[in-house]
Amino acid sequence: MVRGKAAGLVAAEVEAGGGCRRVEMSLFSGGLLPPLLLVFTTLAPIAQASEGIVSLPSAATLAGCQRSCGDLTFDYPFGIGSSHCFRQPDFELICDNTTRPPRLLFRNGTIEIVQSPDITYLSVTFPNVDISMKPNVSVYNMSLEPPGKSFLFGLAELNITGCDFDVYQLVLNENENVPTKLCSVTCPNGRTTEAIARQDCNGTGCCSIGLDIDANSFQLMFIRHHKGELKHDAPSNRSSLWNTINITTVRAIIVWRILDQPSCTSTMDNRTNYACVSRHNKCMDSYYTWSLGYICLCNDGYQGNPFIQDGCLRDRGIVIGLSCGFGILLVSLSTMFFIHRWKSGIQKQLRRKHFTKNQGLLLEQLISSDENASDKTKIFSLDELEKATNNFDPTRILGHGGHGMVYKGILSDQRVVAIKMSKDIKEDEISQFINEVAILSQINHRNIVKLSGCCLETEVPLLVYDFIPNGSLFGILHSGSSSHFSLSWDDCLRIAVEAAGALYYLHSAASVSVFHHDVKSSNILLDANYTAKVSDFGASRLVPIDQTHIVTNVQGTFGYLDPEYYRTGQLNEKSDVYSFGVVLVELRLRREPIFTTVTGSRQNLSNYFLWELKARPIKEIVAAQVHEEATEEEIKCVGSLAAMCLRL
Repeated sequence: MVRGKAAGLVAAEVEAGGGCRRVEMSLFSGGLLPPLLLVFTTLAPIAQASEGIVSLPSAATLAGCQRSCGDLTFDYPFGIGSSHCFRQPDFELICDNTTRPPRLLFRNGTIEIVQSPDITYLSVTFPNVDISMKPNVSVYNMSLEPPGKSFLFGLAELNITGCDFDVYQLVLNENENVPTKLCSVTCPNGRTTEAIARQDCNGTGCCSIGLDIDANSFQLMFIRHHKGELKHDAPSNRSSLWNTINITTVRAIIVWRILDQPSCTSTMDNRTNYACVSRHNKCMDSYYTWSLGYICLCNDGYQGNPFIQDGCLRDRGIVIGLSCGFGILLVSLSTMFFIHRWKSGIQKQLRRKHFTKNQGLLLEQLISSDENASDKTKIFSLDELEKATNNFDPTRILGHGGHGMVYKGILSDQRVVAIKMSKDIKEDEISQFINEVAILSQINHRNIVKLSGCCLETEVPLLVYDFIPNGSLFGILHSGSSSHFSLSWDDCLRIAVEAAGALYYLHSAASVSVFHHDVKSSNILLDANYTAKVSDFGASRLVPIDQTHIVTNVQGTFGYLDPEYYRTGQLNEKSDVYSFGVVLVELRLRREPIFTTVTGSRQNLSNYFLWELKARPIKEIVAAQVHEEATEEEIKCVGSLAAMCLRL
């Protein structure tokens, strides 16, 4: 069996020197009524700053500032008009009243905000881009930039129309732009119109791409096929698609943060421009670990705007002026009651629509038919998860990554769970998603995070996992002096064995083979006893028993990506093994997969490790703690094993 051959080091003993400690690593293979608030405003206090006396933003200082545009509302630090209405130029907005409805734009006048700003992100659209194609020119480039330094791209969905070219994303890897193919556009019928192409956008005259970007900007490259070159003798009635590449933003998400300090910790040293000015607030570092900046949130039990004085108010429910006549009160309550019932009916219809679209009935059948499942996966209602997360309170956010956001929740039975809200699932992928949920619900391994259930009443389904309290292996290995806990060498060996056993189970022992597709130290979580739990199957793929590989769009995390998979797009179990090899090197060298050398250059950890192995003894490469705690045989053993995992 081919898969058996690929399982090269199942329970392997690696002999190094005269003898070696046996290293067994199985690895290859909400309330009824809306609150009525009586708001009392007071004069804003004056704060001393190094440059003189300045007024902190407050309800009083912002009283004359515009806070809506058409159907959209926004609050400080965003603003329109005078400079005191917004925190800094990046947050200045424009309301274009020449259109119906009015459009809310950033100050550049081109990027439009299409939903009221959230506490951490904005949904936007960019202006269409047209690239005119020229005879004998094969390569065209385009880049998109966010509206200011305070913003990062999160994700984008683009429709690209034209004829006969390939679309690539240029990804920075080791200071070099590496092209990753996204889609191809063909025009078998030279007279295909743009309107027809856009109807399906399935590759004929138009292709649709979804990008998880997580960067300050992104670049696309278009390479025309030879048959797509313009010719002087081309038919005069040939479609205009042959002349222009058009890039249309279907939707895009940009993340915002405050950049006056690189982190919450540094704000404690210099609070001159500190943005979190309200009482009862807290600071949270930027979601992206590689980026600078912070955001402000109200404490638990408070709501409002932490960026203005006294903006975080205790959630007191309904406050009613006693001077109101009793009859007026009854009318008001009756009106709000019927409005509430009307809104509830609409919400129920919408949730049922999502449940049906997300194949809820199919999943119910799949789960109920699994007679062997002792602890069946549950289909949660949205009400249950909203209650568990305090309506998805931002303070419950555990992490934010390429595949979505994770919230901490407490269920009605007091179980603590992690609720994953994925960024996007295309409609044609829903059946595959449901199938994956059904398979993952059957996985039962002590070193794999248990899937407790899902919720299908939202546009994008939510996944519910057991909560793992001690964070990730990456967080402990690379937190430096900020962590009060460090892993011993024996702990590292045990965690490596546990993670390898989980991967072997996924590859060879589960009912259907699963390629994890994103093995990395941040996806190896540690429970209360620091036992390894492999997590995050957002990029995983199920593999039929008669197949040795699958072809996918290249996904993963730089520093962990198998070079052959990156080059060919063919994913197999050895792609997971390569990524696991990088984790082994992390455990030995205590360096991040992409790290900065003493000279300031960026270096790939696996390349560095393999190169250093050729130049000097392995014991001179490992971290000081490993050198002190591990025997020479152990250092050689694990070094040899890591090198075998990283072998092309």
